[in-house]
Amino acid sequence: MRKLLSVVVWTLLCCSLSIQEDIFTSIGQMTDLIHTEKELVQSLKEYILAEESKLAAVKSWANKLDSLTQVSSSDPEGFLAHPVNAYKLMKRLHTEWSQLESLVLQDPSEGFISNISTHRPFFPDQEDEKGAAKALMRLQDTYQLDSESFSRGKLPGRLHSNVLLTVDDCFDMGKTAYNDGDYYHSVLWMQQALRQLDMGEDSVASKATVLDYLSYSVYQMGDLPRAIELTLRLVALDSGHQRAGANLRYFEQLLSKQLTEVKQSELTSFEEPIQIGTYARPKDHLPEREVYEALCRGEGVQMTEKRRSGLFCRYHDGNRNPRLLLRPMMEEDEWDSPRIVRYLNALSHDEIETIKQLAKPNLARATVRDPKTGVLTTANYRVSKSAWLEGEDDPVVARVNQRIEDITGLTVRTAELLQVANYGVGGQYEPHFDFSRRTFDSNLLVDGNRLATYLNYMSDVEAGGATVFPDFGAAIRPKKGTAVFWYNLFSSGEGDYRTRHAACPVLVGNKWVSNKWIHERGQEFRRPCGLTPGN
Repeated sequence: MRKLLSVVVWTLLCCSLSIQEDIFTSIGQMTDLIHTEKELVQSLKEYILAEESKLAAVKSWANKLDSLTQVSSSDPEGFLAHPVNAYKLMKRLHTEWSQLESLVLQDPSEGFISNISTHRPFFPDQEDEKGAAKALMRLQDTYQLDSESFSRGKLPGRLHSNVLLTVDDCFDMGKTAYNDGDYYHSVLWMQQALRQLDMGEDSVASKATVLDYLSYSVYQMGDLPRAIELTLRLVALDSGHQRAGANLRYFEQLLSKQLTEVKQSELTSFEEPIQIGTYARPKDHLPEREVYEALCRGEGVQMTEKRRSGLFCRYHDGNRNPRLLLRPMMEEDEWDSPRIVRYLNALSHDEIETIKQLAKPNLARATVRDPKTGVLTTANYRVSKSAWLEGEDDPVVARVNQRIEDITGLTVRTAELLQVANYGVGGQYEPHFDFSRRTFDSNLLVDGNRLATYLNYMSDVEAGGATVFPDFGAAIRPKKGTAVFWYNLFSSGEGDYRTRHAACPVLVGNKWVSNKWIHERGQEFRRPCGLTPGN
């Protein structure tokens, strides 16, 4: 039974490739996996009960026959002298042992295997696991959380959590980074795995294996003394470790005279824990990385008392729009220049749920337009799934489109469809412009550039997920049912480069938004063109 159960569990874990793509990029779609897993657990329990019932029957046979054979084998001739015993022996060996053989050959796992085979095409694949691991690393960087915080479930927005990472979880995180050549994160997670091993936690991964990965990753970060220290620990655990001995000799040669003068007792001392800040994080493609991530943490927001004193709230009737006269929108200033406003009660709970249900079946990995080719493609700096809804899809969508037109005073006839987005594990969209900066963009010939952005927040987010503007230091927090609005272009038609913004990674929670990008065409009399550049 143990062997068969191992096969079943292995089948569960080693699944074929999913027919869905990038499941980790949408919490909304990941919720389906929760129900799938619950169904599989129930199926597994039923299989275990069937195996236990089968084993109990076999044990009963074994106990009965054990007592009988002890008697019969002590005096075979005497035992068979009784005609009933002779008859029953014939019957047992001809009929009953055959029945026992059939019982043993029964396979209670068929139902479970059939169930899991049905669900297997919808399982996450290796890229999903890798993407989710990288998402945790992204959250770790953005919100400056050490591996210990993640491992022990100590996240902002959650007072208590029993969601823990085991040694093997931490090791797999580190290995994912290692295989990508990301030695910075490999060090952080291998160090956490080692810390938990040193505390006595059980694991499949051995301490020697963790030290092997960790020592080489530390070496790649340029810390030769610590690499030697860790390698010596590895050699002490496994003196026959071939790679460790070779690495140690190589590391010592690199350190040359400096290391030959250090006493071995000093080298084998327990190293100080490696934490965020021990090594410099490698630079990447994003020039405003530090400013952007600081704003996501709520640091560096340029909201001074003087600026705040110039922000107001008011009732907005869309220049006496008939649909807003009796029920004007509550409008709050979020920022003065460029002007960003928030509208309260922009969507009702029922409208939000309808939009989410309409979008969910059509969610697909969000794309970006390649600045060189203009072709839509996926990118690691945009982690979410989106769907596009037309007014004809449902009266709620048509009503929301009309409401956007009433509030902004801009026509939505030339606007893009309502885009609904759901962010996945560590979901984000790094700093970007909503308007096109290409000198010639065939996509803009008909309706013009993206004049303005109207963004509906359709969920609260426990931690993270803010909309930030690195250029002027604004951070806008999601609030369910509200909407924010800003212009991407000056009245002259030039792009307002200050509106470069980002969706911060979602740390805790499930973020849903819907966007309406309003284009230039049709706004000639609603927002007249200005003659002065930059206005």
